[in-house]
Amino acid sequence: MKVNAETSRFNQTIYDSYVNLLRSQTEAMSAALAGVDSIVVTPFDAPYKPSDDFSERIARNQQILLMEESHLDKVVDPAGGSYYVEMLTASLAQEAWKLFLDVEDKGGFEAELNAGNITAAINATAAARMDKVAKRREQLLGTNQFPNFTERVADKLGERPACKCCCAHDEEGAVTLNRKRLASQFEDLRLATEHAQRAPKAFMLTIGNLAMRLARAQFACNFFACAGYELIDNNGFKTVEEGINAAMDKQADIVVLCSSDDEYAELIPQAVELLADRAELVLAGPETDDFKALGIKHFINVRSNVLGTLKAFNDKLLNK
Repeated sequence: MKVNAETSRFNQTIYDSYVNLLRSQTEAMSAALAGVDSIVVTPFDAPYKPSDDFSERIARNQQILLMEESHLDKVVDPAGGSYYVEMLTASLAQEAWKLFLDVEDKGGFEAELNAGNITAAINATAAARMDKVAKRREQLLGTNQFPNFTERVADKLGERPACKCCCAHDEEGAVTLNRKRLASQFEDLRLATEHAQRAPKAFMLTIGNLAMRLARAQFACNFFACAGYELIDNNGFKTVEEGINAAMDKQADIVVLCSSDDEYAELIPQAVELLADRAELVLAGPETDDFKALGIKHFINVRSNVLGTLKAFNDKLLNK
């Protein structure tokens, strides 16, 4: 049996697209360790334009690196003796065999495919992965985590490569395969901001404890940059009033209060009163009943659904 491996487009991104080189290199290395007969590396720019001489050359060079520098083609079993790889391989084989037997018990692959069960199972897995990306339980560097704050891609989006699969022939009413990339929802969100007449401004009202305000301002900037918002960070303010006045001078749409939990009880009432609905007040910190009682409606923290939160802000701010 001859086995050909092709690196995935599922986890490729439009924003910070050179990170796709790291993703495809890891996948190509995995295929080489598995001992496939041939490998196709998908060019890094495949999600947004037809590949050109440069991207195809880089894709070929990725394989050359594995051959000429890592010598993965000169060793029978490059991963031999690696406890981690061997245990992972055994675990994958066991789970795959269980799945194979389950499909056979239900009439075989063709019967399950015609019944829509294969497609439904793949879609469920894709949905679970996308949910993890939305909540940053799975990170896509440059898209849902550590984005390039100033990157714009609308101008570089050329004609998208045509789909060469049989999706155009799906029967009406049939369960269709989810072919969206992991990053697609975040990309749609940020592109909507790019196409808006004016990008919303998120202002960091940093006050109080130095370490906490800096850490939370950095987190908040990273959070709102995922939607392409204009970010206004600050070193710190002596009073809430000073911070609110500065935010209004900058015509901020969102004011993010960044301080420590202990200081919030005193700072929140002042911020709510002084801001008076002139902008959206967001607390960088835990969502608690006490803070809600003080008038906070929006919270961002490590438990937030980043995609859902940013979609809500986009719906409200881009339609102003």
